Amino acid sequence: MNKKIEIRDLGLKDFKETWDYQEELFKGILDVKIRNRREELSLETPNYFLFVEHPHVYTLGKSGDIENLLVSEEKLKEIDATFYKINRGGDITYHGPGQIVGYPILDLENFFTDIHKYLRFLEEMIILTLAEYGLKAERSKGETGVWLDVGTPFARKICAMGVRASRWVTMHGFALNVNSDLGYFDHMIPCGIKGKAVTSLNVELGKPEISMDEVKSKLLKHFATLFEAELTEKVTT
Repeated sequence: MNKKIEIRDLGLKDFKETWDYQEELFKGILDVKIRNRREELSLETPNYFLFVEHPHVYTLGKSGDIENLLVSEEKLKEIDATFYKINRGGDITYHGPGQIVGYPILDLENFFTDIHKYLRFLEEMIILTLAEYGLKAERSKGETGVWLDVGTPFARKICAMGVRASRWVTMHGFALNVNSDLGYFDHMIPCGIKGKAVTSLNVELGKPEISMDEVKSKLLKHFATLFEAELTEKVTT
């Protein structure tokens, strides 16, 4: 089992370009696994964790409802945003500058073969990171992602999640609002859940801006502990 995970920070990168890159890495891992089974080999499969910020974009998961996007194509152009239907789980999600998007592309057979445990570990990574900023983040039963003030009229989402897995290989992941422009969430029904607010770390802390690098460092620390992984860093531009 290979518990090494290569961290690649892509900076600000177009969503479609990043999606294609994810697919390339995802397919590479699958190809090794298929070859291992076909030829009775035991080649190690690689693991990756991509960090990225996207220009304004709305994405709709395979089980999502297009009605949850509240703007026309013309309005999308006006607000300088794009839209894609994609192959992850979940409903509609927004990505944009100031948001940390993480795409773990892992062979779970290197760690554990339990997709529910995988999702809980991603949530726990976010919860533990936010706790370092004095915030009590939680899961909300029946609702994806990570939330604040769960079970109150003030419940608000700070992190969205949606993944895809095939042969225990994962892609897509999470989107944590750190310095996000929350106005863009007004153009959709976040994750298809009506009547719930969205927030960002800088808003919760009452600061104009939070260090993205600092948050990434904390996320990786908790990720490595939860997955008992060895992280190696490769900065890609």
